[in-house]
Amino acid sequence: MLRALPRARWLIAGLGAAAVAAGAYALALETSVFAVTTLDVVGGSPRVQDELRAALAPELGRSLLRVDAGEIDRRVAAVADVIGVTFDRRFPHTLRIRVTAERPVLLLRRGKDGTWLVSARGRVMRQLRTAKLSALPRVWVPVSTPVSVGETLAPKSGGLAAAALAPLARGTFPAPVRFVRETGAELTLVLRSGLEIRLGDLGDLRLKLAIARRILRAVGANPSSTGYLDVSVPERPVIAGSNAQVSTGGLG
Repeated sequence: MLRALPRARWLIAGLGAAAVAAGAYALALETSVFAVTTLDVVGGSPRVQDELRAALAPELGRSLLRVDAGEIDRRVAAVADVIGVTFDRRFPHTLRIRVTAERPVLLLRRGKDGTWLVSARGRVMRQLRTAKLSALPRVWVPVSTPVSVGETLAPKSGGLAAAALAPLARGTFPAPVRFVRETGAELTLVLRSGLEIRLGDLGDLRLKLAIARRILRAVGANPSSTGYLDVSVPERPVIAGSNAQVSTGGLG
């Protein structure tokens, strides 16, 4: 019986420590000891960071122990410039937010006055006052087309154009893309020089773009080249131009 006393004392001490820890945790949940006072946003543009701080402002004052991933996701979903976020609790008072931002690739034009910024995923990021300050490619949709910030565009309402531009990197073509022309499911990229890159549909898109880039380099296309390059059937590209730099003869 006497030998069991030390074990009982250890058990009582352990239970007491657990009770103290539970009490401390409950106290931390209900008091300001770990209250969020700083939102440290990492990644994205200053504009995106400001939008996130505004969306997550209700988290200020909340205990870091009560910060919930589902609630964070719900608040961030309203920020159209953001794909998603992850977060870390930096005790005692900092909530660090890491941003995955949308990448703008297109201006959606509706009539004379409506201009929206569209991401590589076809999401409408925001409406712009003017299109003059952006060098992004344009696509025009009918005046009757409904457009809402935060929505993902339907294929025939600019979604196809965004998908066609998503894989493009700077320097892919000898001149930047000026606008995207949609004819049904057929897509054509019109460069600033006037040269057309006829893609057909979105099938084998990366292959078509790679072939177009290789051919234009092979024929010495430059920022003043015009004409067209049709890669809608990748196995049988067709090229024609109004100057010496872009011509079928250059493929030989």
